Amino acid sequence: MAKEVVKKIKLQIPAGKATPAPPVGTVLGPAGINLQDFCTKYNDATRDKMGDILPVEITIYDDRSFDFVIKTPPTPFLLKKYAKIDKGSVKGANEVVATLTKEQIREIAEIKLPDLNAYDIEAAMKIVEGTARNMGIAVKGVNDVELQEQAKEALEEEKEMAEREAELAEMEEAQQNKEATPEVPVVEDEKKEEN
Repeated sequence: MAKEVVKKIKLQIPAGKATPAPPVGTVLGPAGINLQDFCTKYNDATRDKMGDILPVEITIYDDRSFDFVIKTPPTPFLLKKYAKIDKGSVKGANEVVATLTKEQIREIAEIKLPDLNAYDIEAAMKIVEGTARNMGIAVKGVNDVELQEQAKEALEEEKEMAEREAELAEMEEAQQNKEATPEVPVVEDEKKEEN
């Protein structure tokens, strides 16, 4: 009789560095599996990819045994690794933080192909290029000129917005000053009324 699947858990753990401590312990502990056993098996299976963050899908059965499938590293992680940056752009495609070559995009697409919804390497490259664009990473010969122009336009728009906001702040301040100074009622002299 086949074992009944009780739970499926997805985690992203650094390769070769799984420990029973959090986050692994806090997620897998309530599932009732042997944490040390999982960590040992995971670390042995991922020792050759040290330094990478690998998603793992853990299937837990009713007898508290488990299986796991190791996926390819996340695309943003690979893009940052190849571009040698710590993080992507805060402003997305409006700020270019790095530039990669088409060959580097192909290498990343080849690594990711088993986990992507793509039939060939060209489709996988387009998916990776889209992720790169959203992270502010340009691809030489594909969108680097376009992204740089877009970044310049965004910078100009940002300056215009800053100028508008400064003008608005001045107008609001002038309005507040006007409201803050009380109007003194004009009292006419009683003598003038008598004449």
